Amino acid sequence: MRVEYREEPCRNALNRVRGMPFAWSLNPYMGCVHQCTFCYVRSFEARAERPWDDRYGASIRVKTNIADVLRRELARASWERETAVIGAATDPYQPAEGRYRLTRACIEAFRDAASPFSIITRGPLIVRDVELLAEAASRADVSVTFSVPTLDDEIWRRTEPGTAPPRQRLRALKQLVDAGVKAGVGMAPILPGLSDKPELLAAVVREARAAGATGVWANLLHLQPGTREHFLTRSNGTGPSCFRATRRCIAGARTCRAATSTRCGNACARWPVSTGFATGAAYDSSRRNRPSS
Repeated sequence: MRVEYREEPCRNALNRVRGMPFAWSLNPYMGCVHQCTFCYVRSFEARAERPWDDRYGASIRVKTNIADVLRRELARASWERETAVIGAATDPYQPAEGRYRLTRACIEAFRDAASPFSIITRGPLIVRDVELLAEAASRADVSVTFSVPTLDDEIWRRTEPGTAPPRQRLRALKQLVDAGVKAGVGMAPILPGLSDKPELLAAVVREARAAGATGVWANLLHLQPGTREHFLTRSNGTGPSCFRATRRCIAGARTCRAATSTRCGNACARWPVSTGFATGAAYDSSRRNRPSS
């Protein structure tokens, strides 16, 4: 896929978030080349009448001035140093970061302001900034979550075609932990009929613990309009069992949540991580607040 990078300034760096477990988000880029078939941002793109299918990720907005804007916002007397999440709507360590270094510049701003932040990523490029992250962590609360839905190579290739291999992410996690940075694993989304088998869930928890993860959390697949159509279309090659299991979970979300929660809990009981385990809601179409723009 040929990608267009649109260099555009932004008015705001920090975005107020509602309906999420955090109050602020920051995204140096908008759009993502990872092409994850389950990406929940597709539903927001569909609602805004923007491309949400295979065209999503073909155009990336690069917020060229975001670090300067962020420094001004962090310097305001009204800023209460609440935790901001970097990467809630797009991966801050997607390939564009290697060229533009905007995520790094934002981390420098958070460090200088001694303001807490967390990062969500699938990108091993984050190891480039390990020393900077450790320095920031010495001044404020800093944490990193690596999204690792599965370690199964076939499922990874089918559902996260533009991302680095999952075990490479775990190696990056270990480097961060060894440097004193809190880093955990987000086993999300768990895909009904694909990655929800007990042995696959257990493998992620076991290897996350071996890498030194400070915690593991999980969430189930969200299939809202836009995401739903794309995921089911792109999953066509995974076989009919995927469709049957997925549609059963759509029809009976509560039962699916309970069963998957039990499997995850069993895995964490066998290979415990320091902060425990929690599962979130699945198929909750009432969540309509976009984490950032």
